[in-house]
Amino acid sequence: MNLQLLSRQLMDRFQHGMPLCPEPFKEMATVLGCSEDHVLACLQQMERTGTLSRIGPVFEHSRAGASTLAAFAVPAERLQQVAEHVSQYAEVNHNYAREHFYNLWFVLTGPDRPHIDRVLGKLKTETSLTPLDLPMLTAYRIDLGFALGETP
Repeated sequence: MNLQLLSRQLMDRFQHGMPLCPEPFKEMATVLGCSEDHVLACLQQMERTGTLSRIGPVFEHSRAGASTLAAFAVPAERLQQVAEHVSQYAEVNHNYAREHFYNLWFVLTGPDRPHIDRVLGKLKTETSLTPLDLPMLTAYRIDLGFALGETP
């Protein structure tokens, strides 16, 4: 199977509903009609090219620890460097640039709020930027899946 076609099928089919079983990649291969090795090779290729950055669960923050939405107002000339630095933290789920005074946004998760506070403190010290800290008060569930449309 063509890796481009397989990558689209993997993303379309498994953005939601990743198999919860002892061998999820084998199950994914069965569903898509290919080998587990082919699925793993495709996922590794997608990671190498930056198409895919993470495979993993999304937890209800209040059951799995603590989280916060944070942002920095980063001078434009430092944005890439600061974004790369922020991404080095295991506690950072993702970060993204916005056209706003606060132009770098990221989500931090950790075992508890004091841990989140320590990470924010380290980032403040390391970047010389003061983070905007916006802990979740009310949870809203939205579907963040993106249909890729017709496969080639």
